[in-house]
Amino acid sequence: MEPLLQKILVVGGNGFVGSAVCKAALARGMQVTSISSSGRPYTTPKGHSPAWTSKVNWQAADALKPESYAHLLPDKSAVVHTLGTLFEDTRYKNALKEGNLPALFSAFISGSANSRSDTNPLKEPKKDGSYELLNRDSALRVLRTFLDTQPEVPLNNPRAFVFVSAEDIFRPFISARYIETKREAELAITDMVATRPDVREVLIRPSLIYHPHFRPLTSPVAALLDFSATVHSRLPRGLPTPAGLLRSIASNTSSKSQGIHASLVQPSPLDAIANAMTIPPIHVDHVAEAICTAVENERSDVRGVYDVRGMRELIGWHEKGQVHDSSRPLQHV
Repeated sequence: MEPLLQKILVVGGNGFVGSAVCKAALARGMQVTSISSSGRPYTTPKGHSPAWTSKVNWQAADALKPESYAHLLPDKSAVVHTLGTLFEDTRYKNALKEGNLPALFSAFISGSANSRSDTNPLKEPKKDGSYELLNRDSALRVLRTFLDTQPEVPLNNPRAFVFVSAEDIFRPFISARYIETKREAELAITDMVATRPDVREVLIRPSLIYHPHFRPLTSPVAALLDFSATVHSRLPRGLPTPAGLLRSIASNTSSKSQGIHASLVQPSPLDAIANAMTIPPIHVDHVAEAICTAVENERSDVRGVYDVRGMRELIGWHEKGQVHDSSRPLQHV
């Protein structure tokens, strides 16, 4: 019997992560549809459209308006949500794409000054481009629509909903609302899927995502963080480390968190800095490969949270001196 052609929907497929997912999925023989506000195909920073973009079905749709994309879901075996923003001033994305350092600094100053306190996943934010809107509510609206859609072709395994979340590594340089809304989305997604055996959630938590050509400004930072993570991983156990010192200070100085964030986000930004010092950055193509492995219909074992280590195991990547044991179950958190 011929294997079933996998058809996936990528929300935000013309963005940095979304385009990498589209390209990787096509390479695996999947049929790919992308939705975005513009509906335009992906272009490189120089304005070129790679050959692979002609094989993607590019559609204009609003993730918060199911009527604009619900008709695309019945034949899809998986949905990948890649929308998100580090700053509420989304101009930073073009600055990163163009390598425009002054524009990036301007967006950083504007975006880092804004911190929202709205934590109700059912309340639609008033401000376009807000953390609540892009990092949380859009994913929940797409998932609800996906759950309400009856698949046209019966599948042997659950359909996959992949949410691109993040590691907590950017505080205090970026508003805490960034990671809080990511965690709120994760929690809500897990709850929504808990009673649905026909759908599995995959929560991808990358660290700093880089690409030396498409986002050149990320390369120096990625190199620095990779060096720090390597040094920390090679230091003998029990030896004091900079990250360990920060965690110790955080545990002794932080007050107890209250409410939903107490169990979702560590209270001190020092913990986030320590995370950044110990979790290596990850290439966008590796994130995309991990996502494409996760959406394969026969991989019903892939569900839950996958951090950088988990993504590396998904794609068969191993650290120097370590050999992956294929008989050992994939490790994720």
